[in-house]
Amino acid sequence: MKNSPAAGSIPPTVLIVSQVYPPDPAATGQHIADVAEEWVRRGFRVVVYTSARGYDDCSRRYPRRDRLHGVDVRRLSLSSFGKSSILVRLLAGGLFLLQSVVAGLFLRGVCTVLVSTSPPFAGMAGVLLSSLHRAPLIWWVMDLNPDQLIATGTLGEGSLLVRTFRWLNHVTVARAREVIVLDHFMQSRLLRNVSDATNIRVIPPWYHGDALATKADLAEDFRAAERLTGQFVVMYSGNHALQHPLDTLLDAAKMLESKRDIVFVFIGGGLGKRAVEERIRSGASNLRSLPFRPLESIGASLSAADIHVVSMGDQVVGIVHPCKIYGVMAVGRPVLFFGPAVSAAGELIAACDFGRVVPHGDVAAAVEAILYLRSLRGTGLEAMGQRAAAIARSRFSQEVARAQVCDLVPYSHVGSAGYLQPESGGA
Repeated sequence: MKNSPAAGSIPPTVLIVSQVYPPDPAATGQHIADVAEEWVRRGFRVVVYTSARGYDDCSRRYPRRDRLHGVDVRRLSLSSFGKSSILVRLLAGGLFLLQSVVAGLFLRGVCTVLVSTSPPFAGMAGVLLSSLHRAPLIWWVMDLNPDQLIATGTLGEGSLLVRTFRWLNHVTVARAREVIVLDHFMQSRLLRNVSDATNIRVIPPWYHGDALATKADLAEDFRAAERLTGQFVVMYSGNHALQHPLDTLLDAAKMLESKRDIVFVFIGGGLGKRAVEERIRSGASNLRSLPFRPLESIGASLSAADIHVVSMGDQVVGIVHPCKIYGVMAVGRPVLFFGPAVSAAGELIAACDFGRVVPHGDVAAAVEAILYLRSLRGTGLEAMGQRAAAIARSRFSQEVARAQVCDLVPYSHVGSAGYLQPESGGA
């Protein structure tokens, strides 16, 4: 039941701290926006503190104050300086959190604080704000640090920063009312360091149904605009992060260069995109590089592929989660997954048979998988895509998974003021 607060009163407020938020294209921000907008529909006031500049492209500027679908978005300066180095990212993250805590101190009516892992140590800002407002904390772990920094070789296990991160994580888990992780591998990894935690629950991410709804002619328009008509399109769409290596795919593309009907399309940005563009500069004729697509048009580009690539490094299982797989499944396309079979994506594909799993480094297996999937073009490939879409609708729909997050806010009844009142411990 949705009710309005009495005149002059402040409705229960959910305070969200996230370095990324739409229109920034980062997946973390998109999922947080879905939840924020649902809370607004349920009658809450939602205030988001986020960065005034783009996360991947810090030259992009956004309005300092915005109201998006009922969400009060407040963007802070000096919060994104690009990704040139880990120190630059830590500095930007630290300044962002400092501003968020100071601004959040003066916010009235806070009933719940939600923070993600953007920036990685946002949990501590959540601890401070939830303590000061005497409001429950939800920590949404989108990726896990310091594990990610260790896995990529950025930091050593015994470094001071790693030990600090471990301590911050322990404090955040202990203080949080709820900790959300994306798969059971991530849950197990977090429990290694916080073995006595009972508040960690698995809620997988979801696909954005409205954005992916597209007609077949829009996909064909995209193919025509990018000179892909009649081609067998192998697509990677999303963040080209180093945690999602593409070397085996690129080597397979080189082996298949003589197959003139197969084209490899890479959409998005990130440090890993450099390897794609270097190959194109070196003369690779079957590679295409395109920038990020706006969320409202991503359905057309995703639907333009015959098969989609999802990649995850062997060393980052339980540290990151390949969220892009759900959007691919939702548009009914098979998945070619590069990564370990014992992982969330690997297990899902094996159990439900909507793609192939290829180990990193096995170029021959990648070539074989691509040629096999091409041989199914038509009814065989369509049937595989339909299985993927059915699984996405039944297990990873936006409505079901988003509601699991939104239901964590500890409000259960309508009070005399005419709006939702806390169960206990509300500000």
